[in-house]
Formats: sequence, structure tokens, C-alpha cells
Amino acid sequence: MKPGAAPDLAVGLGVVVLGILAAWLTWVIPVTPVYAVVGPKLVPAVIAAALVVLGLMLTVAALRGGWSADLPEVAEAGPPNLLALAWLGGGMLLNLVLIEPLGFSIAAAIQFVCTARAFGSTSMLRDAAIALAVSLAAFFLFVEALGVNIGAGLLEGAILRLLGQEVP
Repeated sequence: MKPGAAPDLAVGLGVVVLGILAAWLTWVIPVTPVYAVVGPKLVPAVIAAALVVLGLMLTVAALRGGWSADLPEVAEAGPPNLLALAWLGGGMLLNLVLIEPLGFSIAAAIQFVCTARAFGSTSMLRDAAIALAVSLAAFFLFVEALGVNIGAGLLEGAILRLLGQEVP
């Protein structure tokens, strides 16, 4: 292992640990007999396996000398953009706080706008319009197509009432 490859090894091992943790949490998901073939464990299990494989590949690459020292963009990256990180963290926090009182679509749209701002967007109105369209589409996909009730908030409830449907 090269002298500068210790951070790469830490990342590789960290991803392996994350994959193992995801696998353990997947294992403890309760499954009812209602699921015939595909249950709630399938996607988390695939993600956990992918994390373990990726982490092992990163670990092997680190033990062979690392990967980050050879990337010129790593050396040229400069200091982290704290304002962008604040927008990202604030968006996640707002989603967490607002999803219960306002509902999925509004909370997800607010997080989308904050994330877009973190990545440099200056058109919050356009971002909000796109975010509401995408989040409402996701909500109705879950509720109507998949039959999964994720709880109607203010906006979803108003749309369902306009359509003459019962609010779940």
C-alpha cells in the first residue's frame, strides 16, 4: 500500500461496513405471508450486496496503491463549498420537519428546491414547479399504481378531493 492510500482504504472499508449494516437491517425487516415472491427485502438486499461488492473493490484498489492520488481533480478540488452543504443539509432537515404537517409532495418539493440551489440553480420558481410536478407524480404513482398509502398531505388531499376521490 502506498503511503497516501490510507484515506482510500478507510473509504473502502467504510463502504463494506455500510453494506454489512444494510444487510443486517434488511435481514430484520419483518415479512408477512402476503408476499408471494417479491417482498420488502428484495431491493434493500440488492443494495446491501452492491455496497459490499463496491466496498471490497475499493479496498482492493486501496491496497494496490489507492486511486485518489492519481486523480488530478482531487488535488485541484479546493476547499468544500460550505454554503452548498448548508443548502443540502437544510433541505434534508426541512423535509424531515415538514413531511408530517404538509405532506410528501410539498416537503419533497422544498428539499428539491434547496438541492437545486446547492448545485447552483438561481431560478427557485422554476425549480419549485418542476419539483411539485415530480413529487406529485411520485405520490400518485405510489398511491394509484402501486397501492402504497404514503399519506396524503395538504396538496395531495386537495387534488384527491377535486378528483372526487377519498383522501387516505
